[in-house]
Amino acid sequence: MAKSQMPESYEDHTDWYATSLKSVSQSSEMLYVYNNAVHGFSARLTVQEAELLKKQHGILSVLPEMKYELHTTRTPSFLGLDINADFFPESNAMGDVIVGVLDSGVWPESKSFDDSGFGPIPDSWKGECESGTNFSSKNCNRKLIGARYFAKGYETTLGPIDESKESKSPRDDDGHGTHTATTAAGSVVQGASLFGYASGSARGMATHARVAVYKVCWTGGCFSSDILAALDKAIDDNVNVLSLSLGGSNSDYYRDSIAIGAFAAMEKGILVSCSAGNAGPSPYSLSNVAPWITTVGAGTLDRDFPAYVSLGNGKNFSGVSLYKGDLSLSKMLPFVYAGNASNSTNGNLCMTGTLIPEQVKGKIVLCDRGINPRVQKGSVVKEAGGAGMVLANTAANGDELVADAHLLPATTVGQITGEAIKKYLTSDPNPTATILFEGTKVGIKPSPVVAAFSSRGPNSITQEILKPDIIAPGVNIIAGWTGAVGPAGLAEDNRRVRYNIISGTSMSCPHVSGLTALLKGAHPDWSPAAIRSALMTTAYTVYKNGGALQDVATGKPSTPFDHGAGHVDPVASLNPGLVYDLKADDYLNFLCALNYTSTQINSIARRPFSCETSKKYSVTDLNYPSFAVVFPEQMTAGSGSGASSMKYTRTLTNVGPAGTYKVTVISPSNSVKVSVEPETLAFTRMNEQKSYTVTFIAPSMPSTTNVYGRIEWSDGKHVVSSPVAISWT
Repeated sequence: MAKSQMPESYEDHTDWYATSLKSVSQSSEMLYVYNNAVHGFSARLTVQEAELLKKQHGILSVLPEMKYELHTTRTPSFLGLDINADFFPESNAMGDVIVGVLDSGVWPESKSFDDSGFGPIPDSWKGECESGTNFSSKNCNRKLIGARYFAKGYETTLGPIDESKESKSPRDDDGHGTHTATTAAGSVVQGASLFGYASGSARGMATHARVAVYKVCWTGGCFSSDILAALDKAIDDNVNVLSLSLGGSNSDYYRDSIAIGAFAAMEKGILVSCSAGNAGPSPYSLSNVAPWITTVGAGTLDRDFPAYVSLGNGKNFSGVSLYKGDLSLSKMLPFVYAGNASNSTNGNLCMTGTLIPEQVKGKIVLCDRGINPRVQKGSVVKEAGGAGMVLANTAANGDELVADAHLLPATTVGQITGEAIKKYLTSDPNPTATILFEGTKVGIKPSPVVAAFSSRGPNSITQEILKPDIIAPGVNIIAGWTGAVGPAGLAEDNRRVRYNIISGTSMSCPHVSGLTALLKGAHPDWSPAAIRSALMTTAYTVYKNGGALQDVATGKPSTPFDHGAGHVDPVASLNPGLVYDLKADDYLNFLCALNYTSTQINSIARRPFSCETSKKYSVTDLNYPSFAVVFPEQMTAGSGSGASSMKYTRTLTNVGPAGTYKVTVISPSNSVKVSVEPETLAFTRMNEQKSYTVTFIAPSMPSTTNVYGRIEWSDGKHVVSSPVAISWT
């Protein structure tokens, strides 16, 4: 609602909202009143009532409820945080930083929330610890300083929460929320492991930061009215960083609840970090693409959990597993392909009830990946009497290996390996196999590589904004877990663990949220845009041996549409030299460039903002730390020799010592000319700003659809690097 249009007869905007609602429905009541993330309310209406409400005075937009899904101890040393602890500020500065996590709640008994050595809760904190089913306010402490839950939208859509199956409280019965919160800011816990795998000290990125948990996700999903209510409260509570490892379908920014709430948070100086999604490696598969959100993709670590398949013909194939039981199957066992041990057309997928027990009993079964959860396939094999499972990737996942805590001896192999094993199964009259578990291996190279599941660009809402922004560790990540379910997350998994290893951009997002907290502790005056810029311009895209960052989906070098600015480098980001800063009005000018109406802009800005008719707005002028250049297609085919050019303007702010920076253009290709004016920028003082212009000239359509390069500014000590992605549409 346009708060500025409230009639004078009302003293309080809540009364105005209530009257507006009553004018279209006598029975509906407000579920939430929003004061910070957006001005407005949520209520249950019929389609006709919603249409009537749209016509009321002061109503900017009426949005339907949307369902979002969760994007499901080595990382600190892999990121250089262990050896470089001295670079970061003392813990008392970090103790003022509060990380808010919107997820499935929290398991407060986890040792990762130990508050030993923590000082008093910061005076800035305005939140609370809500009681509910299996949760009391005493579950919070000086580490876990707040816990709230939001279920009104969920219950209005799907009916009352079944409290015998999940806690109507901040308690995490799923595990995902505890995992993300402890990844971002868990305390140091010695001797953590999952069944002996990945043993060592478990710790979050910002071990001294405080954690505030907002439970918005339930068994049936996460609903936009609840997410918006949690964002609204988190802003009020005074968190410094917000972490959302969830996403949904892409829609325009003024229709996207997360984008709307994140804008309000950004205006209050809160950096919002969101997962990019797990819909890779398809192009245009990203979630959370608003330019005021930091969008995080996933990479691998240098750690693996090898489990080998040894075949009767003497050949061995490598896979991965987190199975805990006998170290290996004691002998060679009969080996069968699930598709040949089932009467079902999709028997190869090992879905519930599809295997014939007589044909799998005592045997190792090869199942194909797809449709049902990976760990559930093993459970199906076990139920049918199988002795073990080999899970083979299909073309959709290629050779990417994600380890699982299987319920029976099992390993996952890549697509190529799977094909080779299937050949053996069809050619040998009496195929046999065994599985050998090797434990934990570190020092795996190359690493990181971009995870195949990590969602990719281009940005489907605004192609001129390159997304994801960055990648961070998201494969086989160990962090805190719930005591309510086993590591496999299946009802039949009776095992209970304190730490679990799972994968997803859900895991990479809280890495960046925690690193943001570290930067906020070191540079409290930096804006969210400055912090994101520091993370992006110091990210790396080459390995120490000089090779280009790889994409596991293709086996080739990854591109800025896969990795954004590159893989995060926390230590370098502390001292970036220069940053690309942005204010709220810069984003509003960007919305003008997208030809948004004043009503649409007001929906996001929560205040009247009109685009000046005399001013020429351009999306290329948003001061973003990356360049996505889109040439129109008509300038290519049949356009003769006429060249097309694009101009981008950027402004750099000095956050380091005085220095003279020179530009280097790593050219995308011979077909595109890139020039920067001026080529040198001299900074004499802190916070001084200097602008430059980049001109991209494409004389003709190149042989490839996309070309990539980099623009780097350096004073000899700092390198301020921006990716360039050029495409034709």
